[in-house]
Amino acid sequence: MIALEDRTRLHSLSGREALALLDVDPDTGLNAGQVARRRKIYGPNLIARKKSRAVLLILADQFRSVIVWLLGAAAILSLTVGDYPEALAIFLVLLINTAIGFFTSWRAIRSMEALYRLVTITARVRREGRSELLPVRDLTPGDIVLLESGDIVPADIRLLEAADLYCDESTLTGESVPVEKTVEPVTLDTYVADRTNMAFKGVAVVRGTGFGVVAGIGDETELGRIASLAEAAQGQAHPLEKRLDRLGQLLVWITLALSTLIGVTGYLRGFGLIEMAETAIALAVAAVPEGLPVVATLALARGMLRLARHNTLIEKLSAVETLGATTIVLTDKTGTLTENRMTVTSFLLADGRDIEIDDGTERDIAGDPLLHLILEIGALCNNAEVERPENGGKVVSVGDPMELALLKVADRFGVRPDLDPDEKPEIAEHAFDPDRKMMATVHRIDDGYLTAVKGAPEAILAHAGKLRTDDGIRNMTEADRKTLLKNVEDKARKGYRLIGMASKQGKTPEGDPYEALVLAGFVCLLDPLREGIRQAVAQCRGAGVRVVMMTGDHIATASEIAMQAGLAENGKIAAFTEGDLQELDPEDPGSGPGPDLLQANVFARVSPESKLKLVQFYQNAGHVVAMTGDGVNDAPALKKADIGIAMGRRGTQVAREAAAMVLKDDAFNSIIAAMRQGRVIFGNIRRFVIYLMSCNFSEVLVVGLAIIIGLPVPLSPIQILFLNIVTDVFPAFALGLGEGDETVMRQAPRDPKEQIVTRERWLDIVVFGFLITASTLGAYWAALAYFGMSGPESTTIAFMTLALSQLWHVFNMREVSERWVSNTVVKNRYVWFAIALCLFLLGASFYIPALADVMALTLPGKDHLALAFGASLTPLLAGQIWIGLKSLRR
Repeated sequence: MIALEDRTRLHSLSGREALALLDVDPDTGLNAGQVARRRKIYGPNLIARKKSRAVLLILADQFRSVIVWLLGAAAILSLTVGDYPEALAIFLVLLINTAIGFFTSWRAIRSMEALYRLVTITARVRREGRSELLPVRDLTPGDIVLLESGDIVPADIRLLEAADLYCDESTLTGESVPVEKTVEPVTLDTYVADRTNMAFKGVAVVRGTGFGVVAGIGDETELGRIASLAEAAQGQAHPLEKRLDRLGQLLVWITLALSTLIGVTGYLRGFGLIEMAETAIALAVAAVPEGLPVVATLALARGMLRLARHNTLIEKLSAVETLGATTIVLTDKTGTLTENRMTVTSFLLADGRDIEIDDGTERDIAGDPLLHLILEIGALCNNAEVERPENGGKVVSVGDPMELALLKVADRFGVRPDLDPDEKPEIAEHAFDPDRKMMATVHRIDDGYLTAVKGAPEAILAHAGKLRTDDGIRNMTEADRKTLLKNVEDKARKGYRLIGMASKQGKTPEGDPYEALVLAGFVCLLDPLREGIRQAVAQCRGAGVRVVMMTGDHIATASEIAMQAGLAENGKIAAFTEGDLQELDPEDPGSGPGPDLLQANVFARVSPESKLKLVQFYQNAGHVVAMTGDGVNDAPALKKADIGIAMGRRGTQVAREAAAMVLKDDAFNSIIAAMRQGRVIFGNIRRFVIYLMSCNFSEVLVVGLAIIIGLPVPLSPIQILFLNIVTDVFPAFALGLGEGDETVMRQAPRDPKEQIVTRERWLDIVVFGFLITASTLGAYWAALAYFGMSGPESTTIAFMTLALSQLWHVFNMREVSERWVSNTVVKNRYVWFAIALCLFLLGASFYIPALADVMALTLPGKDHLALAFGASLTPLLAGQIWIGLKSLRR
């Protein structure tokens, strides 16, 4: 057995030493006996995948709320004393809540799984002297694997030969440009992104050919290591879950205390034990907002549907609200802020001109021979291909992103000599030389041969003795060379990637293609920002949310993109690299760069471990962290973040499984829409929680105070449950469907520690509860003492007054800053629908005999209706006065 620690240091060994360690001949590969033994030791080349959540686990999640447990206890208590209609009603509430939560979560999880497109991948392997295609899972350490353009690397491979070999490692390291591969050993402690003699599992070969020996498979690969790190990272409980759970625990103690206190008081005042047991049930039912789990679930489910229309998939309901609490967004650069495509944006010509172009540029190429020549060199010295089907189908682009960018800009200006086999036909190609950092092609022209050369700017300048100007060709002076090099460096500092362009003409195609070149200029490329990114970042800043870039790119490129995206604060970018984070301890705010990290705008060349540490660091500093990413390297941090946001189009399977949210369009702008929706949802939840709890508090007071002052119990448990399910739930659900106002994204994020019900909101609950109680008990007393009504009739008055008071009370849920007539509650059409529905159901409880019998209600007369209606308006009018007094104090 070859130890894992030996196989993980192959990058520091020569090719010969690596082969000796793995006991394999590169010309023949492993034999059948070696394969069998090694597969038995190392197993299949598979990465452990997160299991699909079982249906029973999704169902069990619906019963983890303390409020649900309390409702279940009330139902069991009702069964114990023989009150079967009430027990059935409570179980029905639990069933509805469970069904809604289960089917919404199940649908979301299955939608996420639909994104995972697993295909059988094969690899070309040399075994027993023959080359054959094998399933990737059958590879084992020591296998000789052959690679070519278009392949997905099947395992971690120590390269033994690389001919113009480039790999796209953006999903693994975050580096946006393909990495050139070599075979020379590097030092043992070389960072993964700089191990150029290794091809890592899961990355794509974009150009060239090569072969190497398998060093690691499955979970031993870099891909597997990061996937394991993501699996080990502990996900955060969403803020809403924490708040609702704390609220539920508080309600448990309040319910037990009130039930015990009033039960004992009633027993001491001479009420029977059974009667007090039933009263205790009534109080428990009154104290618990049965509608809270249902309404919270429906409001979040509605938010999920709205987000789905904005290309956003949410795996867990409570994650919707988390976005509204977000205080910092840690975002990937490549493909999230940028488009993940190299684009030519300008040309530095040899005559000193700097020509900027954009998508709308129109230019007469015929009148600018030097620009025409640069475009021509880029098209001729090129191995990329752009195929346009004759039937108008999809354009297929194959090749290195930089070469594709050169073809596209040449095509845009109509300079494509490579498309005509009779115009400048290619007769020779000199592949990219990693030592010289240049590539050349030789073409036949009318009076001889044209050599087109492209390469690194410093290499082209070193080999060019002349340059082209408007006046023709002249010798390049040392001053020219310094000026051109300075211009190149200035562009590079701004985040551009530059390619030098040169050419020469001769009578024969032989000779050194890089000798005596004539400089034409330089092509400047950028991975452009996505449309609307600056506006989206500005919206985040206006909402008090910081946006910080984390990328595998170099610090200069990352800083320039950050500046362009508007991440700078006070015109400056605070950037840190992987080296700055080595001493960072997330639990110690003074470690590493310490407090300076809280002002950072960019983290460049960061590893998966550092991304995870940064998420923990910001969380420990009190932030609610949203983390975006698409690569395998992002997965651990995505899982640890308060809400992980993965990309649906280009995101890896590992990243999507670690995230709580997936952007189907990969657009940062979609995060803004989701963030707004999260804030609206929290405001709606707070509004309907206060509504429900003030209604329930009034029910507790109505029953409790009646017993304390010696009045008959005004409401039965089944009547209270009817009110909680009808007059509470439908208006509360309507409040949960509010659209929010236009100022929601101009407000600072709330304190992550802020509860749903703050001290000020508890005072509102108490005041509103007493107002409803006063009107209900007042009408009840008048029915008994003034009108001399019987027990059922007076109970009907109390029931009607309480029901109507709670309906009108919904209009007391406006914000203090809103006007009493024009506000989000009045403008919410669902509120009006809910009131109409509740009035209909209340009428049914009186006029349907079977329901009236169960509810123990009598048919109300005109006097009854007038008394109940008049009394029910008092809490609305008094509540508006209370809100007005609060606004004066602000």
